[in-house]
Amino acid sequence: MDFLVLFLFYLALVLIGVVTICICSKTHYLKGLVRGGAQIISYIIPECLQRAVLKLLHYLFHTRNHTFILLHLILQGMVYSEYTWEIFDYCQELEFSLHFLLLPYLLLIVNLVFFILSCVSNPGTITKANELLFLQVYEFDEVMFSKNMKCSTCNLRKPARSKHCSVCNRCVHRFDHHCVWVNNCIGAWNARYFLLYLLTLTASAATMAIVSSVFLVQLVVVSDLYLETYVDDLGHFQVIDIVFLIQYLFLTFPRIVFMLGFVIMLSFLLGGYLCFTLYLAATNQTTNEWYRGDWAWCQHCPHVARPPSAEPQVHRNIHSHGLWSNLREIFLPATAHYERKKN
Repeated sequence: MDFLVLFLFYLALVLIGVVTICICSKTHYLKGLVRGGAQIISYIIPECLQRAVLKLLHYLFHTRNHTFILLHLILQGMVYSEYTWEIFDYCQELEFSLHFLLLPYLLLIVNLVFFILSCVSNPGTITKANELLFLQVYEFDEVMFSKNMKCSTCNLRKPARSKHCSVCNRCVHRFDHHCVWVNNCIGAWNARYFLLYLLTLTASAATMAIVSSVFLVQLVVVSDLYLETYVDDLGHFQVIDIVFLIQYLFLTFPRIVFMLGFVIMLSFLLGGYLCFTLYLAATNQTTNEWYRGDWAWCQHCPHVARPPSAEPQVHRNIHSHGLWSNLREIFLPATAHYERKKN
């Protein structure tokens, strides 16, 4: 049973890490690595199995489905079940503060609220009815976003900072990215929900890691285990060191140690992504704009016609107006209020 729990925890960890890196980074190096790996695998795996895997990947990452929502809830359920059944009871016996022990549950409730809002809220879908409104929100920089461009799929004029999502099959105002974990696009109207969801999820994982670590440390201190000695393979008495303590805790509380390793790694992954998201919010950029970036657009701009002798245009962020203004734009998008009044 313990080995099964270990396998499930770390399989989920690898999956979360790979998906997070693929979605958040999207670098050409990663794409080249994936293509190279696919070519190697193509010589090993039968063609029929390759087609089945490609269909599965297309379903998971290129169609709207609830797979990752269910996975998200299952992982949270597993972690919180282990926390409730073992850590919470042990910590009460060690007379931990009840407020300290209940903090992960409070973060879970808040996180689920913003998770649901991120899943169901309108990211800022562009339609014929609001097309003119969105065209007036942001200025065209004529490098990354040009005037009079039309979406070839929706046949709508493209406002600055918008993009057509191939997964949801719609144009989204201030498009950031499509998130498989919430099965929705992240745009102008739900970016605040996604940011708070990510913040509370990171805080939840970090808090649980802290509680679990404090419990194990307290257990070692109360039992005076660090003062004990043991006999090594040569028959010599040795003072217990950190490696021996970890081995002992691993054998005594395997599920707790597995969970602790999982939430620590998850905290680092989510913390890195949160810092990246906060950086984008503070500088008034989207993931889509950051990915397309200065370096990709300084030499070639497919939407701007220029003579061969013309100087290459370098994209500059013309939408950043200071930290507080940028954050206010995330949490108080003006067009959302306009649409509610109109309806």
